[in-house]
Amino acid sequence: MPAPSIKIGCAGWSIPGRHAALTGEGESMLARYATRFPVVEINSSFYRPHQQRTYERWAASVPAAFRFSVKLPKAISHEAALRGCGPALDRFLEQTAGLGRTLGGLLLQLPPSHAFDARVAAGFFGTLRRRTDVRVVCEPRHASWFGPQADALLQRHAIGRVGADPARVPEAAQPGGDARWRYWRWHGAPRMYYSAYDDAALHAVATTVAARTAGARWVIFDNTAHGFAIANAARLQDILSGAALQEPGDA
Repeated sequence: MPAPSIKIGCAGWSIPGRHAALTGEGESMLARYATRFPVVEINSSFYRPHQQRTYERWAASVPAAFRFSVKLPKAISHEAALRGCGPALDRFLEQTAGLGRTLGGLLLQLPPSHAFDARVAAGFFGTLRRRTDVRVVCEPRHASWFGPQADALLQRHAIGRVGADPARVPEAAQPGGDARWRYWRWHGAPRMYYSAYDDAALHAVATTVAARTAGARWVIFDNTAHGFAIANAARLQDILSGAALQEPGDA
C-alpha cells in the first residue's frame, strides 16, 4: 500500500458491483470500502444535514485509523456566501462531532462565482477557527483566489487549498495555502464526474503527490457518476505502492 502519509480514497463509499472484488467483506458498504481505503470524503453533508448519531454509526463502521473528511453545507458556502455563518457552523460542528477521532478534516467548496474578498474570507475563517482546530481545506473556483494575497490569508488561518482536476486556472491544479494537509480532488476529465482517468494521468498524479514529501497528502476521486472513482483510487494505490518514497511519518 502507499506510504502512511499518502491516503487515497473516494467521494463517497459506493462500490459498483463490477468492482466488488477490490474490497473485502463487511457488514455494510462503508465497512467493505474501509477494508481497502483509509479515507473517504462525505459529500452528502453539502446537500442535507446528518444527525450526530448518523456520524457516530459511520465512525463505528470503520477501523480506528480510518479518517473522514466532511464537506461543509451549501447553506454556508453558497447561500450565505460565508457571511453570518456562526450559528450554521455551530450546528454543523455539533453534528460532525459524532465522528470523534475519525474526523480527518473539513472541506469547503466555493461556487465559481465567489470571488476572493479578503474581508469576507478572513471573517469566515476567523469564525471557523474560533470553533475548531480541525484540519480544513478550501476548493475555490474563481481565478481571484489563486494570487499571493489569498494564499497568505489561507496560510494565516491554517487552511489548505485543494489541487483540483480539471483545473479552472493552471494554479488550481496544485494544492496551496497551509502545507500541513495537501488535498487533491480529481473530478474526472474530460467530462467532470463521469470520465475515468487513464494510467498516464494516474502516474502523473502519483509523481506529483510523491514529490510533496511534507505533511499529510490525500487524493480523493470524485468521478463517481459512472462508478470510476473506486477503480481509479485502487489503481493509484497500486502505482504508489511501487514507488520508492522517503516518508516523514504518518499523517
